[in-house]
Amino acid sequence: MKIVVIGGTGLIGSKVVSKLGEHGHEAVAAAPNTGVDTITGEGLAEALAGADVVVDVSNSPSFADADVMEFFQTSTANVLAAEEAAGVGHHLALSVVGTERLQDSGYFRAKQAQEKLIKDAKTPYSVLHATQFFEFVTSMANAGADGDDVRFAPVLFQPMASEDVADAVVKVATAAPLNATVEVAGPDQYRMDEFFRDALPLRGDQRTVVTDPDARYFGAELGERTLLPGDGASLGEIEFFEWPGRDGSRH
Repeated sequence: MKIVVIGGTGLIGSKVVSKLGEHGHEAVAAAPNTGVDTITGEGLAEALAGADVVVDVSNSPSFADADVMEFFQTSTANVLAAEEAAGVGHHLALSVVGTERLQDSGYFRAKQAQEKLIKDAKTPYSVLHATQFFEFVTSMANAGADGDDVRFAPVLFQPMASEDVADAVVKVATAAPLNATVEVAGPDQYRMDEFFRDALPLRGDQRTVVTDPDARYFGAELGERTLLPGDGASLGEIEFFEWPGRDGSRH
């Protein structure tokens, strides 16, 4: 199959392109640095010509509320229109577990808007919700920074390796459209505050992790299970404290 990966040069996209190629598919990395701009539409029709599946793992370059909404609405609308014109049979988007429960956050309102566009379009679709990536440990800590402290709520979450995310994307992309949302998560649940208290020192990050029940996650209030998947979620295999990149090195 010809599978076009929007955001195909990023953390997840590059892994997806590589894995699809290993499975014998024609995988096309579509991103601004490969001549495809989903905001302006440049190169989009050419990239999608003859495509069977489009996988969208792109992300907004800015997380400011207005910017991220503009990105996901414009990019997704342009991709969906190009898909319909090209006769693409399956659109797969990567989104986030708990998106519908995180609507206090401008980022997650934008992801919800993206998902609505996909579900309302004519192209058969699948939406894959994944939990937080191990690779984002430092950026998540920075988002919770308060001076020399980092504040996290004592809620449950179930992070996963990008390698496992990419495997899940490939599995869904090469199957029939689900016209539904499915979830994938890491193998282990942690209390967020306790996890970061153990994880940050592995990276030489000596900031103090403060347990704060009112700490927000990218602007959203968190309940005990807001970030957890449902019972039917697929689980990755890689455990954080066995993961080679846990010290902040690139893997």
